[in-house]
Amino acid sequence: MTKEINGKNLTVDFLVSVIRNNCKIKLSKDSVEKIKKCRSLVDKKIADGEIMYGINTGIGEFSETILNPDQIKDFQKYLVYNHAAGIGDPAPIEHVRAAMLSRINVHAKGMSGCRLIITETLVEMLNKGVTPYVCAKGSVGACGDLAPMSQIALVLLGEGKAYFNNKLLNAKEAMEKAGIKIPGLEARDGLSVINGSNFLTGMSALFIFDTKKWFKQANIAAAMSMDALIANLGPLNKLIHEVRGFKGAVKSSNALRKILNNGDLLNGTLNTKVQDAYTLRSTPQVIGAAIDYADYCQKQVEIELNGVGDNPIFFVDQKIQLSGANFQGTPVSLPLDMLGAAVTMVSVLSERRMNRLNNPALSNGLPAFLTKGAGMFSGLMLSQYTADTQIVEQRILSAPASIQSIPAAADQEDFVSMGMNTALKNFQILDNAYGILGIEFFAAAQALDFRKHKFGEGVIEAHEIIRKYIDFLDIDRPLYDDHNKIKKLVKSTEILSQVELSFGNIYD
Repeated sequence: MTKEINGKNLTVDFLVSVIRNNCKIKLSKDSVEKIKKCRSLVDKKIADGEIMYGINTGIGEFSETILNPDQIKDFQKYLVYNHAAGIGDPAPIEHVRAAMLSRINVHAKGMSGCRLIITETLVEMLNKGVTPYVCAKGSVGACGDLAPMSQIALVLLGEGKAYFNNKLLNAKEAMEKAGIKIPGLEARDGLSVINGSNFLTGMSALFIFDTKKWFKQANIAAAMSMDALIANLGPLNKLIHEVRGFKGAVKSSNALRKILNNGDLLNGTLNTKVQDAYTLRSTPQVIGAAIDYADYCQKQVEIELNGVGDNPIFFVDQKIQLSGANFQGTPVSLPLDMLGAAVTMVSVLSERRMNRLNNPALSNGLPAFLTKGAGMFSGLMLSQYTADTQIVEQRILSAPASIQSIPAAADQEDFVSMGMNTALKNFQILDNAYGILGIEFFAAAQALDFRKHKFGEGVIEAHEIIRKYIDFLDIDRPLYDDHNKIKKLVKSTEILSQVELSFGNIYD
């Protein structure tokens, strides 16, 4: 299947279908014409000797330096050279591909001024699986993600490195093996590839997609813990959440009731406390707030995915170019900082429920640390330690990057978004979240095996999937393998997929 890209139709789901499911793309006919017309305008302005930032001037602090006609083409090469200044481990291939797709969609609006062959080559690279080697660190998230995007641009020169067929090759060889012609860079071409916050935006789109699935799984784990703790389910009544009006809380309470449906607890045949602790009673309000914020962040990121992040921007009909700061990553980094914090918040809620499962003073009759041989055996005592250390790391990482600006380029670029730091730390937060939620799943499954009442239908489904990978902890054993298995299971979303296959979208 091939999807058309036109500068205004790129969603998070569209991006994931290309980046992870290898859906092919093509430029719309309208976008092709817009790119051609914009380039014609640029060529005319160059021929007329009009001064244009980054085309016949230097960049940043050197923007007042005027280039002579013989320097214009080579400037783009040296621009990419000196900006390819990243450091550290290679960025994951899917992050690089997401950045490429995000940048292609900017070009598709026909306001970037590059040659059509530049955009078409990026499309061909995506479709044929040529992915530039990019260092993960180096961008400050303003003037674009210059360092990582420049390593993408290097491949358009036949330089740098690129992956093809799961092998890291020099760029020229990778392009030759894929049958892609190296276009080189002429006036404006280099800056048109690097001058937007497309790396952090592409990464953030993937993060949002994964996070929204993680929030759904947090509801499933919470429902299992509620069943195991014989919680009072009165607070899940939809009227409570509808009268307040937050959509996320309504979704979360719907999910919890659906997973607990047809069990003794929801049917009211078990004795419960009049009121439970907040980690049980306010679960829909807390997870619901995170759900709402994820939806908001998706809207912001999709605006950016379909916006113009260039400098200058060419307005073809008016025959003008305007310089500004649409490369500034703050509109993405600021909300995404908060979404990372929301993942941490829901992780804390998960760990507190796991604590209640472990603690005999709070567990409503479960054995201490969920073991039959307390004293001789310690059960899941140390599993809580493992969750706690990840929580602390999440809290450290939840400090916002968007307020951490350090001036650069001789104070010409004196406020930057640090959005790449946001994107990088969010994936670390989410990686920990898989492990923390996995430990709650582990504990809830263990606790349920001590109960004799009829569980909710979704609880039974989730429990059965967990037991495919993790055995009941009858006597103590090393738990690191179990922890890693359950973390991998959460990351795979198998529990969520199977529950929704059986019962439909849990939010409905």
